[in-house]
Amino acid sequence: MPIQVAYLGPEGTYAEEAAYTLARLEKLDNPKFVPCVGLHSVIKHAAKKLCDAAVVPIENSVEGGVTATLDALWNSPDLYIRRALILPIRHCLLGNSSINEISEVLSHPQALAQCNGWLNEHLPNVLQLPTNSTAEAVRMVKDSKFRAAIASKSTNNLKQLKELAYPINDVAGNRTRFVLVQREEIKQIGNKASLAFSLRANQPGALLKALSYIADLGLNMSRIESRPSKRELGEYVFFVDLELSNSIDEAHLKLIKVLKPLCEHLVHFGAYPSSEIEGN
Repeated sequence: MPIQVAYLGPEGTYAEEAAYTLARLEKLDNPKFVPCVGLHSVIKHAAKKLCDAAVVPIENSVEGGVTATLDALWNSPDLYIRRALILPIRHCLLGNSSINEISEVLSHPQALAQCNGWLNEHLPNVLQLPTNSTAEAVRMVKDSKFRAAIASKSTNNLKQLKELAYPINDVAGNRTRFVLVQREEIKQIGNKASLAFSLRANQPGALLKALSYIADLGLNMSRIESRPSKRELGEYVFFVDLELSNSIDEAHLKLIKVLKPLCEHLVHFGAYPSSEIEGN
């Protein structure tokens, strides 16, 4: 049976490119890619065993953490990260007519935010409309003369629309980190580890104590981000990424043990390899 991999569809998204690359890096046998609508749906396909694995964006170098992914992962504690991939993002403005005729620009909210400066300078009067994905924006623009889409310069997208401007992202080094998640726990080996936790006590020094354990064990924290617990004001969940060696890291495993007494809930997403590809 082919391994089914869910991703944020439809065809032509950055997530599809990441899914194909991650499957190749993991040497998945005869993968079948399943496009989904919305990030919660992608995570659900892996959590509910509708697919064998899922690929989701988790962090962007310009806009920070992808909150829909973080919230979905926190609510799916049985999922583990198998591999991460950093993908360069080069946004393209696509349409059917000239750029002077455009009055509406459609794209995923993250893509719109990443091109906000360019849009304000070159198309200051256009209406910006969010869509579920960049590929959905392409589909909605396909038969319009006054709309344009922000999406990747993929072969699939260029078959449907013509290139109006490229690249249009505000930051040249714009990159997104995607992760391949699955229900089955794998060997705790890789150069990254991720966890999320909420603290038992909302009191001075509680977070500092948790972070001191990371420092005391000699672990480098490459990212920390907070999200509201959605239960009450002032209560947060903390997402942490750690840098590891490419072997089983005893310090990382010890950290999980010493953190547990401090935490109301602790989700360990595992250790995994992370790599980066160069863009065009």
